[in-house]
Amino acid sequence: MDNDIKLKTRSNSAFRLIYHLVLVTKFRRKSLTAEILTRMKSIINELLFKWECELIEFGGEADHLHLLIETHPSVDLSKLVNNIKTVTSRKLRSEFSQHLKKFYWAEKPQFWSGSYALISVGAQAPLDKLIEYVQNQEKPE
Repeated sequence: MDNDIKLKTRSNSAFRLIYHLVLVTKFRRKSLTAEILTRMKSIINELLFKWECELIEFGGEADHLHLLIETHPSVDLSKLVNNIKTVTSRKLRSEFSQHLKKFYWAEKPQFWSGSYALISVGAQAPLDKLIEYVQNQEKPE
């Protein structure tokens, strides 16, 4: 086992659970701006704190978002992802309604695509390479 890996402990268990989550906007509309991404990072940080999880890295482009999230064993990942999508969608549609109306015209538009990618870190690439990849996402204007 790598000596650099610091395990967390809880309820008689030791763990290090990190996931790479990718969310895509509905119809891959290029609706995300730098301001929206900044607000979204804040919303997600607050939300993960409530779940007792941690945002390790955040990055995104105009039509998708990358998150590196550290969780604990009792987190139901599908519920966490659904909560992230629901809360960010609701808050962003409220706070950036004028901008988002250009991309989503329904009364209560679906902001995120129905699907997502959730990959455990370590199976795909080392954590430092994933952090570098997320940090180097193209930034929207």
